[in-house]
Amino acid sequence: MATPAGNGAPGAPIPARPNGPPVPPRTAGAPGTAARPAATAPAPFAGPHAAAQPGALAAPGPGGAPAPRPRAVLATGVRARLAQATRTAPGRLRLAGVVLTVLTVAFGGLTAWQLETRAQAADRVVSYSQPLSRDAAEIHRNLADAATTAATGFLLAGAEPKEVRDRYEQDLATAAKLVAQAAARTTSTSPAQDSLARLNQQLPAYAGLVETARADNRQGIPLGGAYLRYASEQMQTVLLPTAAELAAVENQELADDYAAAESVPWAAYGLAALTLAALAWVQLTLFRRTNRVFNVGLLGATAAVLAGALWLTVTGLTISSALQQSEREGAGPLRALNSARVDVLTARLAENLHFVARGSTTKYVDQWAKATAHLAGSADLPPERSDGSLPQAVRLAPSAAQASVQEAAKQFDEWRTRHDAARAQETGNADYQGALDATVTAKPDAATADAAFNATDRALARAADIEQDHFTQAAVGTGGDLRTTAVAAALLGLVAAAAALRGLGRRLAEYR
Repeated sequence: MATPAGNGAPGAPIPARPNGPPVPPRTAGAPGTAARPAATAPAPFAGPHAAAQPGALAAPGPGGAPAPRPRAVLATGVRARLAQATRTAPGRLRLAGVVLTVLTVAFGGLTAWQLETRAQAADRVVSYSQPLSRDAAEIHRNLADAATTAATGFLLAGAEPKEVRDRYEQDLATAAKLVAQAAARTTSTSPAQDSLARLNQQLPAYAGLVETARADNRQGIPLGGAYLRYASEQMQTVLLPTAAELAAVENQELADDYAAAESVPWAAYGLAALTLAALAWVQLTLFRRTNRVFNVGLLGATAAVLAGALWLTVTGLTISSALQQSEREGAGPLRALNSARVDVLTARLAENLHFVARGSTTKYVDQWAKATAHLAGSADLPPERSDGSLPQAVRLAPSAAQASVQEAAKQFDEWRTRHDAARAQETGNADYQGALDATVTAKPDAATADAAFNATDRALARAADIEQDHFTQAAVGTGGDLRTTAVAAALLGLVAAAAALRGLGRRLAEYR
């Protein structure tokens, strides 16, 4: 019997169904299997506002790589993983270990950084700002002394001793040397640079005027007195005010460095308190959950942080005390003493210039009165309350320098007495030469105003050397002590971190 066409034979045509479309052919395969569609139809485009399907991947970025997920998604994932990690005791212990490590290491690093900053300021006080402040005062004093000595040599003329000439030349050489050193040590942005440049320009001009006055005077040319008065005017109106500006700038820098060196590291103390609080909280939590009183590692970390904070406190108090002593017995008294020394030289210059002018003007008499009033202070006040530069130098002087400053005050009183006697001889007796001889003479043992002035200046110089030594003894080494504490704090921070991890690691081992 013949088989009907298409009755299951492969490749046979399929008959059409009654009243319907033809049945599609089956693909090759096992007999009886259903036909599969050739391909999945693409989803229709839903437009830009279509909602993202759950589980859909991010759109590919450049080069076919997946585009980075938004920060919000990342943050959510981090919070989720963190919350999942802290649901278990080991996760919480690991998190506590991370927090304690960060706090202890940060405490050591911050403390070391703040102490290093203080150490740098202390080093600047010793090796930079105080020497510059001292040199600025020496420039001021040497310039004033040069003007005074030049006037003394002019009055003595041909009888000028070699010591007077040598002193004048030494004053100028010292001032020029200190100006050059200060210019080399200060930065280009320092406000002192302008003052140093003016001093460097005007100092040779002043020296030239003095040499012209000296040459004319030795030849008997009356114009020499005019040259000397003009040179002294340049000194008083240009050089000395510029030197005073320089001293003020350097004194301010010294004060700023003192403030930085004595500053309290509040940030380090605050972080130490926070770290200790975190260590105490972790230990208390462990005690409540494990009923174990001590954790050796956490106790060691606490002891290390406490040791760092205690070391910081002791060093801070010690260094602050040393710096305050250097200011109280060295830098502060030196400033008062330098002010008194400049006033002494200013008074002496006015005294000499009066005789150079041969009484033709009262200008220098007024300058003498003003300088001595500023030096001695108000006569209506007792010495312990006087506002004069010399009584202030006596009050601020350390015990070792008291005798020298008091001797200077005694010699200043003698100087004023001799000056008044010479002035009375000049005005009362019209004896100019007698008054000049009572003021300055080439005789080394004469009881003149010049001799009393020299005794005053020498006593003040001795006191200045003593006070400089006091500053050096108190301030030197403070920077090194601060650096030692900085290294110790950094190491203690690392030790505390290691101890905390060790202590928490032993608790973590119990969960394995």
